[in-house]
Amino acid sequence: MTGSASTLQCISPIDGSVFAERPIASVEEATKAISAAKQAQKDWAKKSLEDRIALVRAGVAKLGEMNDEIIPQIAKMMGRPVRYGGEFGGVNERASYMADIAEEALKPIIVEESDAFERRIEREPHGVVLVIAPWNYPYMTAINTVAPALIAGNAVILKHSTQTLLVGEHMVEAFVAAGMPKELFQNLYLDHKTTETLIKARHFGFINFTGSVGGGKAIETAAAGTFTGVGLELGGKDPGYVMEDANVDAAVDTLIDGAMFNSGQCCCGIERIYVHESLYDEFVEKAVKIVSGYKLGNPLDQDTTMGPMANKRFADEVRAQIKEAVEAGAKLLIDPALFPADDGTNAYLAPQILVDVNHDMKVMREESFGPVVGIMKVKNDAEAIALMNDSDFGLTCSLWTGDENRAAEIARELETGTVFMNRADYLDPALCWTGCKDTGRGGALSVIGFHGLTRVKSYHFKKAL
Repeated sequence: MTGSASTLQCISPIDGSVFAERPIASVEEATKAISAAKQAQKDWAKKSLEDRIALVRAGVAKLGEMNDEIIPQIAKMMGRPVRYGGEFGGVNERASYMADIAEEALKPIIVEESDAFERRIEREPHGVVLVIAPWNYPYMTAINTVAPALIAGNAVILKHSTQTLLVGEHMVEAFVAAGMPKELFQNLYLDHKTTETLIKARHFGFINFTGSVGGGKAIETAAAGTFTGVGLELGGKDPGYVMEDANVDAAVDTLIDGAMFNSGQCCCGIERIYVHESLYDEFVEKAVKIVSGYKLGNPLDQDTTMGPMANKRFADEVRAQIKEAVEAGAKLLIDPALFPADDGTNAYLAPQILVDVNHDMKVMREESFGPVVGIMKVKNDAEAIALMNDSDFGLTCSLWTGDENRAAEIARELETGTVFMNRADYLDPALCWTGCKDTGRGGALSVIGFHGLTRVKSYHFKKAL
């Protein structure tokens, strides 16, 4: 968090200037806002599901109308180049899918409907859902919970990252403009201490956090003993495995893009690649050619293909991992001179490919969350599986082969939340977004996402004789 004791500041990675600043809400102010949300939620939950869906769709549409303003703001706040057009496509896809399946996902389970008994299980909202959203995909990660939570009948309090300070404002503005009650969906500027206090005071029915492992531990600690439901999507060290029968061109294009897009700042970005020895040299050669063609620079420039990392501190952490790996014997394949915007002291970080790496190196074990990827040669599936599972994280992995049965057999042995075949770095809203190990717990989107955002209530009615 940057700013004074009473404010939050977004420092632009473009030039280190203060882009936005907002006052931090006090515990009293936040408590008052949450109390208003609780009251609004009671009326909201009584509305028909059809009406709630319509208002959420309208709010998303209003957000789309703001895209021309939002795109350059994202670039200024966290560095993603404007050429990529923002996030509305993904926001709309995810929200629309959750709206489409809501009726089926939330319908009661009828156990018995007879002359003697009515027995059913219904899903009802938790009440107030706290969404703590990250900066790397600030709109898409937030909408993952905001849309289904509102559809299910909850109120939502959104606490967004300081790095993307204006995102929550825009989301609430759009939904209120569409007709959403202003007390029902609120954006609050909170520091860590105030957030912890509110959680401990049991103000929320459910908490969804996307961020670091350390942040997830802090949320769990604050919620301990309150029995508040918590969903956590934390770190990742996602692998790709290229088998000997893979389409090399497709594999290298997709995996390198998955490693480098958004300056490597993707929850499910590819951070390590294992290639069968028969394709290794060809894969590496093509990967180097792709990365060497990137243009690192000001994200407001339409020609820029890679912007700065969101914060100089993040870039320095990746620099340290690369330095440690090289000192331990890794080899750099990308000439830093191709990327003069990286002067070694700013948020602009040259993309890098490392070979001669091993799992003793931090760059192959700890989350990098930057534009660097290590590539290792493997002899067979057993070696690849062991390496892919040799991680504290488990979000996604990407398998490249023409043999679906082989991929399925490997997938069953992998400790991960999602297995892709011939694809990577994509969130399918029809499938549960989940992870294991230090990646966290819970599941977002899909039918399962609605289950997490509601609680079950059983009805056992014995009819009068």
